[in-house]
Amino acid sequence: MARYYRYRLPPWCRNTIIVIENCTLPLFIFQLIRTIILPTSFDVLLSIFLAGLFISFYLKWI
Repeated sequence: MARYYRYRLPPWCRNTIIVIENCTLPLFIFQLIRTIILPTSFDVLLSIFLAGLFISFYLKWI
């Protein structure tokens, strides 16, 4: 099975991935500050999800 290759995708899908990749870090920082100030279970789960998404983009898994 072929490895996932981002540049084989259609341009609209590639642009969507790039936009999500660029927005992940600011959203994660904002969510982390919000979680530190007023922690709820939803905020913690959302922070974990954003951290995982950011790490996967950083390590080029997506």
